[in-house]
Amino acid sequence: MESKVEVLSTVRVENSHDLYKIVDTLNRTLKQQDLMFGLALDENDEKTAVFTIYRT
Repeated sequence: MESKVEVLSTVRVENSHDLYKIVDTLNRTLKQQDLMFGLALDENDEKTAVFTIYRT
């Protein structure tokens, strides 16, 4: 079975220690709507976080 994940939006924001809490809450709340959220540090700037919204 093939799984398809579509990137809906990506935004770069200033990194904050608590950003992961927002992503976790979004994932738990909107999982049933086939949405998934990701957070990663920018490879070139650790002060910048990359927030991505996916449709699963």
